[in-house]
Amino acid sequence: MIVKKLVNDKPLWDGFLDVLNKKIDTAQRKLEQAVSMEDIYRAQGEIAALRRLTYLRDEINGPKS
Repeated sequence: MIVKKLVNDKPLWDGFLDVLNKKIDTAQRKLEQAVSMEDIYRAQGEIAALRRLTYLRDEINGPKS
């Protein structure tokens, strides 16, 4: 599984998390500046999707024993 290579390569995974966190920060600013409910919902969805990706390692490798 190719995704397993991403989540188990520490430098690559850390770089991926940095990109995700920057995107979350940008989406958070969008949320704070939103003027319509549609923009608020869109920014909330974007943040939720990006945060879900930060848990990808746990989903791929399974629960720790």
